[in-house]
Amino acid sequence: MDINLRQVRAFVSVAHLKSFTRTARLLHISQPALTVQIRKLEEDLQIRLLDRNSRTVDLTRVGVELLPVFQRILHELDSVVVDTRALATTQHGVVRIAALPSFAAGMLPTVISRFRQSNPRMTFVLKDVVASRVNDSVRSGQVDLGVTGGKVADPELEILHTWQDHMHAVFPSGHPFERKRRITLEDLAEVPLILMDSETSVRAIVDAAFVAAGRLPIPACEAIYMMTAVGMVKAGLGVGILPASAKEVQAEPSLVSRLIEDTALTRQIAIIKKLKRTLPPAAQLFLDEVLKVIREPLAKGDVSKGRARKKRASLPG
Repeated sequence: MDINLRQVRAFVSVAHLKSFTRTARLLHISQPALTVQIRKLEEDLQIRLLDRNSRTVDLTRVGVELLPVFQRILHELDSVVVDTRALATTQHGVVRIAALPSFAAGMLPTVISRFRQSNPRMTFVLKDVVASRVNDSVRSGQVDLGVTGGKVADPELEILHTWQDHMHAVFPSGHPFERKRRITLEDLAEVPLILMDSETSVRAIVDAAFVAAGRLPIPACEAIYMMTAVGMVKAGLGVGILPASAKEVQAEPSLVSRLIEDTALTRQIAIIKKLKRTLPPAAQLFLDEVLKVIREPLAKGDVSKGRARKKRASLPG
């Protein structure tokens, strides 16, 4: 059996119009071609569907029974085509992203809000996970885009854009560091520290910097999430080392943040996708918006481009 949609559409149209002439005109084909399509459909089904004479066209009993079935098939197919075209033209769609918690809570909500103003039918699935899990989610195809930290050496991943995220020392107001004009890694080696978990990209950067300097950190506490680290700093348990993108500090006006003057304490941030994987239209459109925001001159107060300055309850990025 080799039934095709043209035959089905031809049969449904003839059944409604009761005329081969009007149906051929509607479908923009010749009447003989229409007759061939109907005959082929009947041959494939091995049953007559239409009774035709010089004046009328009537459905046979089997034709009457099959008509609603064929109508449903055409309706469902037409709906799928409309939805697919809407996705292709980015009228609506789902954007799936895995991102470092600092960006999932900081930059991305702002960009998503801005994006949805002109694309209100777009929806988002946002996974906030550590860098290794961002990479895993992109590699496995669970998400379309990833915002990850550290060097990306996975051959299955493609880097779309990179930028630098500088580390800051975060401490309560009144801490001795507040009197210092500059904070270095040597200063940090002398005080208890709130460190991020060993699986995070921030911890990898901090550990590598201390090793390169031949020093050992004094760990007071470790945390997976930056909000937890901020709470530990606020409680006076130690000095936190957090990236410029950590918006969590803004929620604590009692804290001060300063750029750490050490080039080793900088992590690379990358937007990634799976290699040789075409992005869905919705994800591509959102990526364009993200890149536009990153490249805008919004960070006029970014301390990473100038000398260290005190920032109370404010980390740029």
